[in-house]
Amino acid sequence: MNGDEQLLRGRVYGCDHDDPHPGPLPQRTYAALVGGPLDGLLLDITGWMPEEVDGGVALSTELSRWPGGRALYDPSADEPRTPGPGVACRFHYSGDTP
Repeated sequence: MNGDEQLLRGRVYGCDHDDPHPGPLPQRTYAALVGGPLDGLLLDITGWMPEEVDGGVALSTELSRWPGGRALYDPSADEPRTPGPGVACRFHYSGDTP
């Protein structure tokens, strides 16, 4: 695990690196990002409709193949989702886009 990967573990995507509370909050719902440049981060999906979760995400990152590009993450159809606060599902890395 390199230094960038260590910085990301257990953090919520979109939190600043110097945020005093970069971790998950108990009343929020998250998708765990698996693989790729954002592996180990949590994505806040609080309030997302099921069809929004099904659509996956394209997340901006300087760590993708194209700096300033987007890392693509999608849910797996055969993985269960847990309703409510906490980690509800996992999004798996599927590639990068500029």
